[in-house]
Amino acid sequence: MAIKVVTDSTSDIPLELAQELGLTIVPVYVRFGHTIYRDRIDLTPRQFYEMLSTSPYRPASSQPTPEDFTRCYEELGGDAEGIVYIHLSSKISGTYNSACIASKNLASNCPIEVIDSGTGSAGLALVATAAARAAREGKGLASVLAEAKKAMNQTKVMGVFESMKYLARSGRVNKSIGAASQILNIVPLLTFRDGEVVRSGLARNISRGIDRLYEFVEARMALLDVVIAHSNIPERAEQLKRRLGWLFPEDAIRIFDIGAGIGVHIGPGCIIIGVREDI
Repeated sequence: MAIKVVTDSTSDIPLELAQELGLTIVPVYVRFGHTIYRDRIDLTPRQFYEMLSTSPYRPASSQPTPEDFTRCYEELGGDAEGIVYIHLSSKISGTYNSACIASKNLASNCPIEVIDSGTGSAGLALVATAAARAAREGKGLASVLAEAKKAMNQTKVMGVFESMKYLARSGRVNKSIGAASQILNIVPLLTFRDGEVVRSGLARNISRGIDRLYEFVEARMALLDVVIAHSNIPERAEQLKRRLGWLFPEDAIRIFDIGAGIGVHIGPGCIIIGVREDI
C-alpha cells in the first residue's frame, strides 16, 4: 500500500497533472447567487472569469466541509498506508479546521496527517507536488511528510495584482494596502509571510510588476522548480515564462490557470510565481 497525498483546488494544480502524480484534489465551493459550483469540476477557470464579468451576482467561496474530507479519507484509506493532506494557509481559510475535524472523527486504522502549507496557489502546488512525487516513488509516511515540510521551507511566492479590488473586498489583505494602491495608482506585489498575505513591494504598473517577478526569480539560487499561475492573462504568463528561460529550463516551467477558489479573492489580471530553492 502507498501513501496518498491530498490537497485542495486552491493549489491551482491542473487535474491532468494531479492524475499523473496520483494526487487527490478536494474542490472548494464557489457560489454565484443561489447556485453553488465545485471549483474545477463544475466550473473551469475560463468559465469562472466569464461569469465574473457577466453575472449580476458577486461570487463567494467556502471551504470543503468535514463531510467532504470524510468521504475523501474513506475512499483513499482502504488502499493506503497513510494519508497526507496539504492545504491552503490556515491564516486565510477555514479548510484546515474542516480537514482536522474529519481526521479526528473518522474511525480508521489509516493514519491521517494534516499539514498547513502556510501558502497558496503556486506555492501550495509546489509543496503538494513535491510530496506526491515522493509518494509515487514509494516512500513511507515519515519520508513523505519530511519531503512536504522540506518543500515548504524551500518555497517562496510573489504575486502582482492589476487590481486590488477583489483582495481588499475579500478581507484577505489589510484594507490599507488596497486603499494605497488606488490612491497612488500603483500595483502592489504581495507574498506570504507566516501564512498571511502581506505586501512585499510596489510597482508603477503591471508591466513593471512583472519585471519585479523576474527579478524575484533571478535573485534565487539553485532553483529546483518554478510555477507561474495566472488569472485570465495567459499571454503575460507565456511572456514571463520565455524570459525566465534564461534562468531555468523553459520547458520545465509550468503555467497554471488560477481557478475559482482563488479567483474569487483576486479577480482577473494577476500573476503569481512560486519557486523552490535547494536550501
